Amino acid sequence: MFTGIIEEIGEITAIAPSGDGWRLTVRAPRAVQDAVHGESIAVSGVCLTVVESTSDSFAADVMKQTLDVSALATASVGTSVNVEKAMPVGARLGGHIVQGHIDGTGEVLEVRPGVEWSVLRVSLPAELAPLVVDKGSISVDGTSLTVSAVSDPSLTASHWFEISLIPETLTATTLGTRAVGDRVNLETDILARHVERLLAFRAVSEGGSR
Repeated sequence: MFTGIIEEIGEITAIAPSGDGWRLTVRAPRAVQDAVHGESIAVSGVCLTVVESTSDSFAADVMKQTLDVSALATASVGTSVNVEKAMPVGARLGGHIVQGHIDGTGEVLEVRPGVEWSVLRVSLPAELAPLVVDKGSISVDGTSLTVSAVSDPSLTASHWFEISLIPETLTATTLGTRAVGDRVNLETDILARHVERLLAFRAVSEGGSR
């Protein structure tokens, strides 16, 4: 379990085939200070398990299913990534509950820089659109953010949401370097996903009882 508060910006230093997936090596000196084998570390929002570590880096296996649904599939050696270790029990929840289970990806549609902040508009897959609400929480590349605007539900052809990035977020995460056309990992609010599932079962139940 994570909070979406990024601890450091890491760098992918090696990618090697591993079965039908990859073994990824990430340089992240702060994250590996007390990392142990089997520990969970989120890499741009993707929960990965440490299989090897050195004084300044760790390696983790990424299976094909993860590559299919996340933006890690487009990563290469030298790619910067957001890194967060799993939240310890009893710690403050600075962001929101982030599982590290990517729902899908979005594309940066627009970057509007301000005097001290920046607004990103990101495309939203149709199946995720009902789960994203104005002023709600969303994880973008593992970063806990508040949705500042959403597209009208009637725009069925294309959905989007916007996030407003403060100076700290721009410098402490990779989102400060995102440009139009970049793909980002999205994880919607777990509470919204549970509600959607409950409503789906209720609809089936009510339909069958008529």
